[in-house]
Amino acid sequence: MTDIIHVKNLTKRFGRFTAVNNISFSIKKGEILGFIGPNGAGKTTTIKMIIGLLKPTSGDIRINNTDALKQEKELKKIIGYMSQKFSLYPLLTSLENITFFGGVMGLQTGFIKNKCEDIKTRVPSSLLHRKTADIPPGIRQKIALFVCLMTDPEIIFLDEPTSGVDPEVRREFWMEIYRLKKKGKTILVSTHNLDEVEYADRILIIHQGNLILQGEPESLREKFGKNSIEEIFKTAISKHESNQRRI
Repeated sequence: MTDIIHVKNLTKRFGRFTAVNNISFSIKKGEILGFIGPNGAGKTTTIKMIIGLLKPTSGDIRINNTDALKQEKELKKIIGYMSQKFSLYPLLTSLENITFFGGVMGLQTGFIKNKCEDIKTRVPSSLLHRKTADIPPGIRQKIALFVCLMTDPEIIFLDEPTSGVDPEVRREFWMEIYRLKKKGKTILVSTHNLDEVEYADRILIIHQGNLILQGEPESLREKFGKNSIEEIFKTAISKHESNQRRI
């Protein structure tokens, strides 16, 4: 697989606070990349810089060999993003959200209507007509993912998509992620649910804004002599914090 995204020496500072510290990595076309770290580690900040919602303090981002910082409008046509917190308007119904975001995306009215009919085959109609604030978290996340995929994006960023949902919904989400991979989509999934990233092709671990470990799950298990990503994660975090105390 060829690399579709290159991130080099990416840094983001807010005043004296460094949220992301000089990180570099790549994402291969058709790959599922698991992006893990504690809350506040820098995952969301990194994603927002890659997709153009946040300007980096320094660094380089290339998508499809194009400078992402100079071609934001063009690249947004091939990118889908599901936000960790703000994905849907809570006072609108699910159908109203689909119609609204479809319009924002520049989709034709007929196409949006077809999408509304499509979601009716997946979610009970009674829930689709309720405000999204009043529907179960799992259904809300399903609607948010549906909206994210309306433009059939080539590259998909899912920021904590399974946060706050039950195990069954998490399983369904990962089944959908695999279906997207089979279609050739490139997917970055950020999460702090460590058991989930066992299903990713490759993982990145970020802590305190620093990229401290990356590799394929099986290779990392062999390298560290551990049985799970959770054990590897704890070892990597402890080692990084120990090294920071010595500085």
